[in-house]
Amino acid sequence: MRNRLPHRWIDVEDDEDAETLLRGLSIPVSETPVVILDGERVLRNPGDDELPRLLGLPPPAPASSAYDLLIIGAGPAGLAAAVYGSSEGLDTMVVDAIATGGQAGTSSKIENYLGFPAGISGADLTDRAVIQAGKFGARLQVPGDATGLRARSDRYTVDLGGGGELSGRTVVIATGARYRRLDVPRLEDFEGAGVYYAATQVEALQCRNMPVAIVGGGNSAGQAAVFLARHATRVLLFVRGAELGENMSRYLVDRIEHCPDIEVFLHTEIREVHGHDFLEEVVAVNNRTAEARRFEVGALFVFIGAVPCVDWLADTVELDDKGYVRTGGPQALPLETSLPGVLAVGDVRSGSIKRVASAVGEGAMAVRLAFVRLDR
Repeated sequence: MRNRLPHRWIDVEDDEDAETLLRGLSIPVSETPVVILDGERVLRNPGDDELPRLLGLPPPAPASSAYDLLIIGAGPAGLAAAVYGSSEGLDTMVVDAIATGGQAGTSSKIENYLGFPAGISGADLTDRAVIQAGKFGARLQVPGDATGLRARSDRYTVDLGGGGELSGRTVVIATGARYRRLDVPRLEDFEGAGVYYAATQVEALQCRNMPVAIVGGGNSAGQAAVFLARHATRVLLFVRGAELGENMSRYLVDRIEHCPDIEVFLHTEIREVHGHDFLEEVVAVNNRTAEARRFEVGALFVFIGAVPCVDWLADTVELDDKGYVRTGGPQALPLETSLPGVLAVGDVRSGSIKRVASAVGEGAMAVRLAFVRLDR
């Protein structure tokens, strides 16, 4: 779905014909998920490296030479660097472990991005960026799971899962961050069965005519609340802090306050989730009064921030105390890490502003700084 590949999804829990199909293929439910290609070839729980290759996604790029600009991560920051780098004549390669778009690619609607007064979905915005980058000659490798970074005399090498590698004279780290999960018992039992970390049209269709809960006080939570209010019977927004506007843009606060289908609960945290095969109820506790309340909901959307994706960097670049990549030291360029020619942009960078526009700006700026290093 994230790679926009045509497919039909058959849910063994909801589709009466699914069990019949599995029996006809002599496949037990324990061996799902099953992929059927061209109505003939059957793959039993294929791996992340096998499936993309069989679906026709681009094969790993050759590692015979170093790219001018090697970008790790295809969210807004990485795609912006790809567009500006390739349009300025740099031999550019973009690598992402899962799909293009990053977290922004799962956003239902971004309404405060310059040039789109009616708003645009994250998927549409990043799809257009992919087309732009390709038009100027940038290459894209998905999936391409970065597992390590090594310095050589005149280049850097990025190790990829499966034993591959790519080299770049300059490297842009744009790996972003992963969603945080609530510390709630049994939460993982309902992930994909009522607990979600994105609010796209797919999730909205599953929430029609039912109450839903959202946890979070930032823009992602606000955007999800406004969007889901058009589909759900009631939206319950749980915010741990004292004010809705503390971490949320004013336009979203206004939308929420004027929407009769959204109810906001401040100083409130989710402590329990209940249900059988699917989520049916959450228990919320006021963190000031300790009052606990039960709410019947068909879905819980979690937007409580993220942790930086830096495991693959090990000890190669300097990180801050929260694990984000430090940039702009005494001898470094503004977005440069502790390694010359290795830049960090977007959510993975220490001190970055968590907005799509900021990520795009940093990606563009990184190209200018890459030229400085390439010219030396």
